[in-house]
Amino acid sequence: MHCKRRIFYVVFLACFFLAGATTALAAEKITLLLDWFVNPDHAPIIVAQEMGYFADQGLDVEIKTPANPNDPPKLVAAGKVDLAVSYQQQLHVQVDQGLPLVRIATLVATPLNTLLVRADSDIHTIGDLKGKTIGYSVGGFETVLLKVMLHKAGLKLSDVKLVNVNFSLTPSLLSKKVDAVIGAFRNFELNQMAIEKHPGRAFYVEEYGIPAYDELIIVANRDAVSKEKLRKFVIALERGVQYLVNHPDKSFQLFVKHHKDLDDELNRRAWADTLSRFALRPGAVDKRRYLRFANFLKEQGMIKTVPPITKLAVELD
Repeated sequence: MHCKRRIFYVVFLACFFLAGATTALAAEKITLLLDWFVNPDHAPIIVAQEMGYFADQGLDVEIKTPANPNDPPKLVAAGKVDLAVSYQQQLHVQVDQGLPLVRIATLVATPLNTLLVRADSDIHTIGDLKGKTIGYSVGGFETVLLKVMLHKAGLKLSDVKLVNVNFSLTPSLLSKKVDAVIGAFRNFELNQMAIEKHPGRAFYVEEYGIPAYDELIIVANRDAVSKEKLRKFVIALERGVQYLVNHPDKSFQLFVKHHKDLDDELNRRAWADTLSRFALRPGAVDKRRYLRFANFLKEQGMIKTVPPITKLAVELD
């Protein structure tokens, strides 16, 4: 009897490990290219990975950082990678240019962009920017944001001096090389300034005539949206978000588990400031919101036409 029981256990264990091996072999590969180096904006992805939610859906997700932050959507459009983290305004422009891209999920569901000044400056309203020097990193959308914000105060771009500071937003502001910067993220640059003991004052773009938009999204190739693995990805991502908001401290430990260099004061502050901005239903699409923003971009000359919503964003779940 004892011998039979031992044989049963051996057979059971063999079947157990065989089943595990079969599941691992059956896992579908997904390559996800981030928009930049890993940071708290990517928290739902990292948490879903670390908690095994992708694996639960039978997915093997490879998360990669780009050599050039402009490349991820283009590589998706070319079929080189499955998914990429991108920006809503970038999606509209690239779709307008003919790239076969579509948003399948949202990471950060509110704007992060701000116009930022030093708190000890004499700039208390947008109108105070007249004659001031404003730094920026990327033309195009940031210039549009500034133009619309200035218009609210009866000013034009010609009323200020624009300087390209090459992504050196906080240092340029702290050193007083510029009086303000456009394109600063409220969850990062504001915290950087506070840590440097030079607090900032932010003007939030959505409060000055810019329609609300998603800051960070995940895009796929439009020809691939019918693939079941993409729907499974969105399901796992939502589980990651839910765990994240329920267990923010545990989630931060998961986040820095393989990124020890991010375990510092700036990223802890940014983590806390980003929690309330993640999309709790990452797969859901607010169609009217997307169309409002598309019409805004068209009015500003950034896109030529407003396509049907299905060419911009879809729900897979």
